[in-house]
Amino acid sequence: MSFTPAIAEQRFVLTHVAGIDDLATSDRFAEATPDTIEAVLEGAGQFAVGEWAPLDRVGDTVGARWTEQGVVMPDGFRAAYQGYVDGGWGTIGSPTDYGGMGMPFALASAVLETLGTANMGLGLCPTLNGGAIEALMHHGSAEQQAAYLPHLATGEWPATMNLTEPQAGSDVGALRTRAEPRGDGSWSLSGTKIFISYGDHDMADQIVHLVLARTPDAPAGTRGLSLFLVPKYRLDEAGKPGDFNDIRVVSIEHKMGLHASPTCVLSFGDHGDCIGELIGAEGGGIAAMFTMMNNARLNVGLQGIQVAERATQRAVAYALDRMQGARAGTGVAIIEHPDVRRMLLRMKAQTQAARALVYYAAGISDRLALGEGEAKKRLDLLTPLAKAHGSDLGVEVASLGIQVHGGMGYVEETGAAQHFRDSRITPIYEGTNGIQAADLVGRKLAMDNGGVFLAHLETMRGEAEDAGLRSLIDACEEVGRRLMTADADDRLAASYPFLTMLSVATCGWLMERQGRIAATAEGDPAFLGQKRAAARFYVEQIVPEALGLKASAMAPAAALYELPAAAFAA
Repeated sequence: MSFTPAIAEQRFVLTHVAGIDDLATSDRFAEATPDTIEAVLEGAGQFAVGEWAPLDRVGDTVGARWTEQGVVMPDGFRAAYQGYVDGGWGTIGSPTDYGGMGMPFALASAVLETLGTANMGLGLCPTLNGGAIEALMHHGSAEQQAAYLPHLATGEWPATMNLTEPQAGSDVGALRTRAEPRGDGSWSLSGTKIFISYGDHDMADQIVHLVLARTPDAPAGTRGLSLFLVPKYRLDEAGKPGDFNDIRVVSIEHKMGLHASPTCVLSFGDHGDCIGELIGAEGGGIAAMFTMMNNARLNVGLQGIQVAERATQRAVAYALDRMQGARAGTGVAIIEHPDVRRMLLRMKAQTQAARALVYYAAGISDRLALGEGEAKKRLDLLTPLAKAHGSDLGVEVASLGIQVHGGMGYVEETGAAQHFRDSRITPIYEGTNGIQAADLVGRKLAMDNGGVFLAHLETMRGEAEDAGLRSLIDACEEVGRRLMTADADDRLAASYPFLTMLSVATCGWLMERQGRIAATAEGDPAFLGQKRAAARFYVEQIVPEALGLKASAMAPAAALYELPAAAFAA
């Protein structure tokens, strides 16, 4: 099935949700003119269709391969990635001081969405570069910035994030990887990291690993962690990749999906010759790493959009073509059946809702870059929503895509199953969605004694028109106020339904706004018509579902513990 970039939709959301025209009034983003935005979206779409989309299937069926010399990617992947670098697609949001275009993060997100929709597995490779750039910009030395940022900015040197270890899943404080001082300002690293996306591959001549490790005499827990810059190849005197840095690929995981993305087990310093540089202060690893992590979490929400958009396009194409059944005595394509239309409209509405949520957060990130006072707190509140709900919606839409295909959706050759397999990791990595919900109720809800959360609700109330949407906003406030004073178990028991309620309320607010604008806008009647229909479906059918979660969010945690742990095995 051919892939069509969602350019009209992206342009609409950038304008009416991310507020990119307002961003362009600043000196920093003055180059983000309508003509430039159009050229970037169109160019990225053409590149994605021509170079990345044709490799999506081979990425799934052939996948990355482990060898003793390192990971080998499927044929065509190196050339496609080099096309990305040579075309400057990695530079869109990168800082101008290091060769980037310095465009808004919201526009860079739209480009990454297009590329990932064309080929989600390949699109994962450059996803972490933006976060690595932010980590070095905020915490790195001038020397580190000069040596690495020009190459990270283009994507020439892809970056990885190394936290998880075999004995420490989400418990970051239990990490054991060691860093010993070498006496010359550098450090010798040793240890094993697991689940490292694109930890090794042959698409680039250098890979830049950002590694959390524990220094000698460091305190236990997260306070004892430091962040290190550890390249695959040490830089020579000319700043180019030189000697191998003793980083061994032990294995790659045999996964349910995303077969084109090598998920590696990496062993650092097996021969005592892995050298890294400290980023920021010793003991400051968590702060530095979470600069990168928060960027990555928004990009995981973006992956939900990617897989949802591709699954929706595939399902619509199948439903238009598949003849089955009759209406009024005449054979019809299945798109004429009410339940199939319900599924397709839900897929469109949820995809657009995810895009609105993530682009809105990206626009807030841009306002943070401009120094807007309350932007950081708003972004902190929105990040767990964007990551968790965006990825949840990707899974839901991909599953619906299989259902639209019927039995053929369960057959690999149609491609519908790949979207579901690819999507299923996104609610798990970069902090599981349960961890995102715990973060929401444990940290973000309490910001300014609830002031950030309540201000967000008031912003939505000031614009929301639908009675059901306003009821959901009110319910979010009632639950949120309860959780602010509840004990830890009650907060955590309610965290996931509450996150979903708040996410749907935010999406409903943004979808209603888009439907209202589409009703009076000039442009393509077909696009504006489907935008109005998707917005109406979301507000009338999805918002009430979230309101039904209030009972779950208000239930005490004690109800979860009536059954003894051992009885679960009965």
